[in-house]
Amino acid sequence: MSALLSIPRIKNQTVFNIDRWEEIGRDPMLRNWPGRVETDRYGNPIMMCYAEFSHGGKQFDIASLLQKHAPTGKVTVECPISTSEGIKVADVVWMSKKRLVQVGGRVALKGAPEICVEVISPGNKRGEIEEKRRLYFEAGAKEVWVCDRRGRLSFFLKEAPETAAASLLCPKVPRSVSID
Repeated sequence: MSALLSIPRIKNQTVFNIDRWEEIGRDPMLRNWPGRVETDRYGNPIMMCYAEFSHGGKQFDIASLLQKHAPTGKVTVECPISTSEGIKVADVVWMSKKRLVQVGGRVALKGAPEICVEVISPGNKRGEIEEKRRLYFEAGAKEVWVCDRRGRLSFFLKEAPETAAASLLCPKVPRSVSID
């Protein structure tokens, strides 16, 4: 007899993620958590600390830049996205209307928007952000932007493993946001 428990295979990770996310959203203890909640691939909640004051300001500034410079589409913050490793919540996203039709869902997106942005918080680890970048690309993102604690933006393109000089979808977006 094996010492390890047999873990059932998940046939459709996206359906599982979204069903579990909806279930978590109904849980009063998790719904009232003051920080962010994500899930792992097995649907276990991952509780994260609340963000510091400047985090929300950077989210707003980036969303405003996307509203101004991105093609017509939808900009939103705190966006739950189904990935192969559970639900991950991007700080800011932009997606075209066509992509919204493809990935829109009842409580979380079934795939990543074209642009996913992560704003670095004090609690973030380097590997965590790199993993989210990989997951967003795997889920269909074309670009992932990372905003550091000083407000500097790094642009990553699905086709290019290194940092890009600028966004291809929003080439006029500046390389930094206000940190005031």
